[in-house]
Amino acid sequence: MMFKTRITELLGIEHPIVQGGMQNVGFAELAAAVSNAGGLGIICGLTQPSPEALREEIERCRSMTKRPFGVNITVFPTVNAPDYRAYVQAVLDGGVKIVETAGTSAVSEVWDVLRSRDVAILHKCTAVRHALSAERKGVDAISIDGFECAGHPGEDDIPGLILIPAAADKVRIPIIASGGFGDGRGLVAALALGAEAINMGTRFCATQEAPIHPRVKQAYLDNDERGTALIFRSLRNTARVGRNTVSEEVVRRLAVPGATYADVAELVSGAKGRDLLRTGNLDSGIYWAGMVQGLIQDIPTVKDLIERIVAEAAQVIAGRLSGCLRAGSAAPAV
Repeated sequence: MMFKTRITELLGIEHPIVQGGMQNVGFAELAAAVSNAGGLGIICGLTQPSPEALREEIERCRSMTKRPFGVNITVFPTVNAPDYRAYVQAVLDGGVKIVETAGTSAVSEVWDVLRSRDVAILHKCTAVRHALSAERKGVDAISIDGFECAGHPGEDDIPGLILIPAAADKVRIPIIASGGFGDGRGLVAALALGAEAINMGTRFCATQEAPIHPRVKQAYLDNDERGTALIFRSLRNTARVGRNTVSEEVVRRLAVPGATYADVAELVSGAKGRDLLRTGNLDSGIYWAGMVQGLIQDIPTVKDLIERIVAEAAQVIAGRLSGCLRAGSAAPAV
């Protein structure tokens, strides 16, 4: 069974399943595995310490797959901003034709460079108004993130069941649904709501090929849908992470009136997050996790996961949904 959508056509992929470009997780091993299984794998560009390292990672991925893959470039305001143009040039030099972007309005400068080289741009948004703005500026597809997602869900707190169709009602370019997806039921739901693919992050973390410690993968398996925490709420930079002693301490400290980022900076440092993923010490930092943890029951290979999702989606459509249709049914008696 194959699902043909505008996203599969745009990206040249077999299945409408996209891997999120996750910080410290989106390495060549995972991206290549997703692409080889018929989805779209994505390397996280800024996980690499330099543009030259990104060039090498792209080449490493290309040696593992002959299928399309992309690179994520996220633009956020920071004191020591990376050389975004150099990272984008590394993507272009590597011949990558698909880029996932995210971040502030400054990302439009990245788009200008990418469009001049005929690169397909998938932009991540957390609100319909942001999606419409990106569409007007010429991106090729929108990845719309519902409140269920790991990472930054925005400040509107709109879950996917509302956000996806609200975006589909107004956005003309293809939409990728993100946040809370992990099985075939979710794929069918996303398509029914108006999306043309799903994006999965947390679910791909709980696979054999994900380059993170087995204890972190087991945490995704052990947790349920309640196993996340929302941090940085008072700073208007909400982030959904796995619930552990560190995330609970971050929430506690920021609940104090007048608290600032400086009060939690040592707890949420990127270095500690990288070490957590590497060592499996779950109380040494924070790690991204979505509500989809409640749907994770195993740690399969990427290939098995994608094949299962597609097969389950087909079964739902051919079985459960078709069985709901009753032609010419009489109205119920009053």
